[in-house]
Amino acid sequence: MKTVLITGSSRGIGRAAALCFARNGWNVVIHGFRHPEKLKSLEAEIHQLGVSCLSFIGDVCQPDFLSDMIQTSIDHFGTIDCLVNNAGISKIGLFTDTTMKDWRQILDTNLTSALAASHAVLPHMIRNHSGKIINVSSVWGNEGASCEVLYSVSKGGINAFTKALAKETAPSNIQVNAVAFGMIDTDMNDEFSEEDLAMIREEIPADYIASPEEAGSMIFHVACAPAYMTGQIVTFSGGWY
Repeated sequence: MKTVLITGSSRGIGRAAALCFARNGWNVVIHGFRHPEKLKSLEAEIHQLGVSCLSFIGDVCQPDFLSDMIQTSIDHFGTIDCLVNNAGISKIGLFTDTTMKDWRQILDTNLTSALAASHAVLPHMIRNHSGKIINVSSVWGNEGASCEVLYSVSKGGINAFTKALAKETAPSNIQVNAVAFGMIDTDMNDEFSEEDLAMIREEIPADYIASPEEAGSMIFHVACAPAYMTGQIVTFSGGWY
């Protein structure tokens, strides 16, 4: 049985992805930080599906925590076949109003954590000559977004990291891809008003905002893609960007 580890999986896209993997018979390692009660609820739901699950609560900005989580998961399940770097935060506002503290927090959470988790899991995957790393990105990593400059930078970094690491790990049969999501109906959009969301929806050719379940299913499909697919930034946006 295969095992997936998903950071930032107590809610939103990460939660939906965890349930999708579980429904398809994978062991699931879930992680959260600020919502431990939601993480425990997800763990119980996964167990009800008849698959094994481990849960961890900790800060992905701490590389030692990530290393310990990954090693404990490998010790328990014997393998991590897929790592999904999903943990992320955003901050909406003028660039001139941001601080260096904002910069460090967003970069550490969105980008450095993905580098650290990948660095920790890769020796195991290289020994097995097999593995998938999926990085959760955004269309703003491709296009950039006004009033989300720091978030856009972090996701642009994710895209570059994905492409570079994929080239390095391809000879070891390890595929690295990213999914650049458009507008998904998650708590990250709470800063938008109903009017803002309506305006965004009008811009989306598919004429709706995708559910977390659709996003989670997309991550699972990338995890199951043929080995020849690597180094790709797969856009999932309803034709928006």
